[in-house]
Amino acid sequence: MSAAPSVAEREAIFKAFGRAFFKEDLDALYQVVTEDFVWSAVVDGKARHIRGRQAVGAYFAERRGLYENVRFHDVIYHHAPEASFMTFRLTATNKATGAPVDEIGVERYTFRDGKLAVKDVYLKPAG
Repeated sequence: MSAAPSVAEREAIFKAFGRAFFKEDLDALYQVVTEDFVWSAVVDGKARHIRGRQAVGAYFAERRGLYENVRFHDVIYHHAPEASFMTFRLTATNKATGAPVDEIGVERYTFRDGKLAVKDVYLKPAG
């Protein structure tokens, strides 16, 4: 197993990851994540493990159908020796109901071979 990237390397990875993520650009995303990248989250009360390029693309489409005006606020990265954590507040609008979405969260990222290997997402309603 290779050593985790330095803080400077992680910041460059996160910058490229964020750009690809918000554009839903799978080619760019897979430049900074491992081929076996896993995105795990709890969706509708059930644990989901999104694995592989096709599944990530399908999850982007699923999320696009549920929310609009998605924004991240108060983003802060915290770097530990073997993982990085991102704390944030997320706001959006539920497309089906028009209801506002306001959540706080933590994402845990692990690395392998200089790329992101796992993105674990933990969310709860704000307030």
